[in-house]
Amino acid sequence: MSSNPTFPNVKIHESAWVDTPCEIGEGTRIWHFCHISKDTTIGKNCSFGQNVYVGEGVKIGDKAKVQNNVSIYTGCTLEDEVFLGPSCVLTNVTNPRSQVNRHGLYEETLFRRGASIGANATIVCGITIGRYAFVGAGCVVTKSVPDYALMLGNPGRQKGWMSRHGHKLEFDGDSSETTCPESGFRYRLHNGIVRCLDLDEDSPLPEELAEGRESYRKFKS
Repeated sequence: MSSNPTFPNVKIHESAWVDTPCEIGEGTRIWHFCHISKDTTIGKNCSFGQNVYVGEGVKIGDKAKVQNNVSIYTGCTLEDEVFLGPSCVLTNVTNPRSQVNRHGLYEETLFRRGASIGANATIVCGITIGRYAFVGAGCVVTKSVPDYALMLGNPGRQKGWMSRHGHKLEFDGDSSETTCPESGFRYRLHNGIVRCLDLDEDSPLPEELAEGRESYRKFKS
């Protein structure tokens, strides 16, 4: 990894290719065999694992983490702190045909702040993945997902709710409160909508809560 004269505060591996013009925020790291297309906008302190492709005009916020073998096609937008797991699949045309050129009809897919997409999951285009939603490994999502939703299976179905720290939230009925076991933040479910009572959804985590110190399995047990 080394700094690129065009992007002096960005670490770009010598095997990666970055087209210009594009914008890449300081502290971002781009690893082996990545291709960043022109007219993309990438925020600060992002990480792109091996063999990642970012299409023209894609917009990515700060602190996004994209694992190996992911293609982010034109029409996709990632807000801050989105996580894309290894080999997950994104699309930008619902009805692709090689014989029909639909380059002017790319559909938009929005990944809201803090959303996590598991390994080998598939996100069909034209939908919104809500803030802090959690899509499990191998899940196939075809419809928009609300904030904090836990999505599992094929086709993807909502199986509950997840906290900002990635723990399942257990609510007692459709109008109740519960607490994340790791952060201690309180969450309320009301009329099918989950909100955090202790921190605004668009606010970053306090520094002391931004580093995990205990495994998921320990909290689960």
